[in-house]
Amino acid sequence: MQDEFYIRRCIELAQKAIGNTYPNPLVGSVIVHNDKIIGEGYHHKAGENHAEINAINSVEDKSLISESTIYVSLEPCAHFGKTPPCALKIVELGFKKVVIGSMDSHDKVNGKGKKIIQDAGIEVVSGVLEKECIELNKRFFTYHEKRRPFIILKWAESGDRFMDKDFKPTQISNSLTKQFVHQLRNNEHSILIGTMTALRDNPSLTTREIVGRNPIRILIDIDLKVPTDFNIYSNEAETLVFNSVKEGEEGNIKFIKTSRENFIENMLKKLHELQIQSIIVEGGSLVLQQFIDANLWDETIIIKNKNLVLENGTKAPRFNQTPLDTQDFRDNVIEFYKNSH
Repeated sequence: MQDEFYIRRCIELAQKAIGNTYPNPLVGSVIVHNDKIIGEGYHHKAGENHAEINAINSVEDKSLISESTIYVSLEPCAHFGKTPPCALKIVELGFKKVVIGSMDSHDKVNGKGKKIIQDAGIEVVSGVLEKECIELNKRFFTYHEKRRPFIILKWAESGDRFMDKDFKPTQISNSLTKQFVHQLRNNEHSILIGTMTALRDNPSLTTREIVGRNPIRILIDIDLKVPTDFNIYSNEAETLVFNSVKEGEEGNIKFIKTSRENFIENMLKKLHELQIQSIIVEGGSLVLQQFIDANLWDETIIIKNKNLVLENGTKAPRFNQTPLDTQDFRDNVIEFYKNSH
């Protein structure tokens, strides 16, 4: 039980950096001596210290380390990246015991960190709150295991299942759900829309409702119909434009040429190459339906305004699933779905 208590603290710490560690995972670490936390840390940003190092650095009396247990939500790394391997540091300092939440499926780690520590004669326990630790890094694990970004589908619909009235931009969500969406954008690596949504709504796809980072914007615009003075071409965020016309970079805009055949699969492959770990697909209906029909999604979030009747416009995607959770946001309801594939 005690191990679970400290791993839960590791998860809490790791969550402080959601949205900021790409392409690295979220990791938290706690150092315990005689049932007392003497150090803790988390990974803030790629290229900076890993969680274990931040936890070690926070210990005031370093002489206690050899009699302490270090807890870490993800297996300590075993390779030299921008920083040296944490597994070697743990061995060098001679911790008494190491407790790991989940193992790291990344091919550069995958059991190697644990082995380095065990080979040095240090006791290692792994798989503590494993399910919660895997959920914490669902983006990272999906990216490495399925070789594609973690995919979240998201849309808002009226009580009669329309996404707009008479094909014109229509306010469906309220100020509370709007903030929720901007927090979601801050947490995820990228956000995607198609030509129709860009032309009809002219969205910025930024996190203007909250203080946060802007996701990488992805525009599917096969024939480059969206004018370059539209908001998606602003310099507020890095933008990828998938099209069939041209390739190249212009400032913060990257044009990626791709064929119309197997478009979604080719795009996901390219996003994997670009190390993009998660993506919110915001529409429109046609784009969302393609992901649904191909069963290429991990989570779906539907904002429903049940009292709003629009009668005519863009029909919401066909989606026959049972929500895992439903939350009320005043006159809006948000339904959360998980793909069990």
